[in-house]
Amino acid sequence: MRRSTALRLVPVLLAASVSIAGCASWGGKTETVEEQMKNKDYKFGSLLGTDGGMNLFGKNKRGGDQDASGGIGVNSFLWRASLDTLSFMPIASADPFGGVILTDWYTPPDSANERFKVNLYIMDRQLRADGIRVSVFKQQRTGADWRDVPVGPETAGTLEDAVLTRARQLRVSQNAQNAATR
Repeated sequence: MRRSTALRLVPVLLAASVSIAGCASWGGKTETVEEQMKNKDYKFGSLLGTDGGMNLFGKNKRGGDQDASGGIGVNSFLWRASLDTLSFMPIASADPFGGVILTDWYTPPDSANERFKVNLYIMDRQLRADGIRVSVFKQQRTGADWRDVPVGPETAGTLEDAVLTRARQLRVSQNAQNAATR
């Protein structure tokens, strides 16, 4: 008897919660597009708000050029270097706005009974040593099953160093090209 009463109250409580949550937005002022464009911090055509992202038309309201990241949400050198460094592995997902690259399992040609997977996160819009995080996962085959095996911390550090080295090479190369065209 008590259980059926509780089950009947679930939809009522859910509806009440949704109604209360909806009321929270009623108290604030809604701006029109014209009011937003008058706001000095509004960037014309920005997809991801006033603090960055990709501008649709290449310039913000103040006339400044789009940043050097080439329209992606993270440092372009780190992004390209990450893709270059992980190019030997199958990429399962790559999000240039969030700075996330997830690989699928990769089995080295010389070791058919182990496989690796990498999750790489670009944490900053600037080329910095602490702007990248790598997680490496390893599995070994025992019979027909794959079992997780610990990976030494030096493996992730080695990949991070390889990405940073490649990013610096890309930046030096671009700076040299820019100097040659001037």
